[in-house]
Amino acid sequence: MEKEISAFILYLHNVKNTSRNTELSYKRDLEKVEHFMAARGITETKDVSDGDLSDYVKYLEDNHFAAATVSRNIASLKAFYHYMVQEGLVAEDIAEPLKAPKITKKIPAIMSPDEVVRLLEQPSGDSPKEIRDKAMLELLYATGIRVTELITLKLSDINMQMSFLLCRDRNKERMIPFGAAAKYALARYLNGIREEMLENKTSDVLFVNCSGQPMSRQGFWKLIKYYARKADIKADITPHTLRHSFAAHLVENGADLRSVQEMLGHSDISTTQIYANLNHNHIREVYAKAHPRG
Repeated sequence: MEKEISAFILYLHNVKNTSRNTELSYKRDLEKVEHFMAARGITETKDVSDGDLSDYVKYLEDNHFAAATVSRNIASLKAFYHYMVQEGLVAEDIAEPLKAPKITKKIPAIMSPDEVVRLLEQPSGDSPKEIRDKAMLELLYATGIRVTELITLKLSDINMQMSFLLCRDRNKERMIPFGAAAKYALARYLNGIREEMLENKTSDVLFVNCSGQPMSRQGFWKLIKYYARKADIKADITPHTLRHSFAAHLVENGADLRSVQEMLGHSDISTTQIYANLNHNHIREVYAKAHPRG
């Protein structure tokens, strides 16, 4: 199966123009299938039966893999076999009958506005590190971008005059505004601090670590955990919590879903709809507590 999997990943990259993360996810899923089949003595894709695929899904379920993980593995198999049929490498799409388990959508963790303020106020000193940390946290909450998008920002992606940043992924780019607080924090960082911290003075990378290298995901996760503890926030705060909070607070204050969808970079508005549902739940709670006959 190894040769067909490699060809499929190459197809995704060259024809479908998928992101590196998507390609790695498909590759990991399909390599697990390959190992499962190899344990059964099956090494050729053409020798895999629909029963073998059903047994693999049952193996995932019996070993208590999360429903989301099982669904993703089934989606990977369906995409792989669709490609195989399309290329004439197999005669039948044996993955087509596979049914994904129902997934209960988790309600995203949302910080209260007070918790956000407490978190953002933690880096308040004048050291280069704290000035950088303040700029990163303010920008993350101001724009709702993903942590990967934050740490890969370039200096040229920031328009300070217009208070906009350009956020890129492999397939598209989007312009996102940021407010006065983020602009002020970013201006402090850009006013000599970034250059002081930067090891390679010709680099265009926006945020760097204390060694002057580009900030890593792990480095930023440690940073946000540190400030959450310092702010005495009991909930488990992650960079994505700020993204969820950004969206929920916008919707709660009257932003339309289409605008929030565009800023978040969601391809489907149904993904953004969860923040409207959160707001409706909040309104119901307020009503139940405040109305005399609630």
